[in-house]
Amino acid sequence: MQTVWNGLDHYLTDFTDLLKKVDSAQVQKMVDLITEAYVNDKFVFIIGNGGSGANASHLCEDLGKGTLHNFDKQKRLKVMSLTDNTPYILAWGNDTSYERVFVEQLKNFAQPGALLIAISGSGNSPNVLRAIEYANANGMKTLGVTGYDGGKLQKIAQHNVHVPSYNMGAVESVHMVLFHYLLDTLYEKFKTVA
Repeated sequence: MQTVWNGLDHYLTDFTDLLKKVDSAQVQKMVDLITEAYVNDKFVFIIGNGGSGANASHLCEDLGKGTLHNFDKQKRLKVMSLTDNTPYILAWGNDTSYERVFVEQLKNFAQPGALLIAISGSGNSPNVLRAIEYANANGMKTLGVTGYDGGKLQKIAQHNVHVPSYNMGAVESVHMVLFHYLLDTLYEKFKTVA
């Protein structure tokens, strides 16, 4: 992607071109994995750091509320962002290491068949990788949502949605566009499977 110094039109053209590079089959797999969790009453956990952590929180809110077409009667998706319990994260980070902040929460809540969505622009965040390793070893399904070259996350997650760019802002923005597509798709899909 070019820098914003080339003007908004160039930036938007580059952004649109980047969106077109995303593999639609990978995005469909993300839809299918969350639908499967919904149908089978399995939890969906979401993790990430920095902007990806903010995207994890946003996606959790959207999936928890935005997929509802009937607030009173519809079955609900069990979804939790592990980025949002600040005291818990700080306790593990301070008392042991930041590498453990997500995996220790999974040990409390996760069960076989649950889905872990790990968002990492670089694909190399140690705390994200550790959580994926735990999930893989304990019967969970794993989905990496990556940028750059996919990093280690793309190699160890069972499934991946990859945005091929080294521009972190663009990667995070494309992730959110894909997550909003996911939300709209699941809203309609859940009407038929609820």
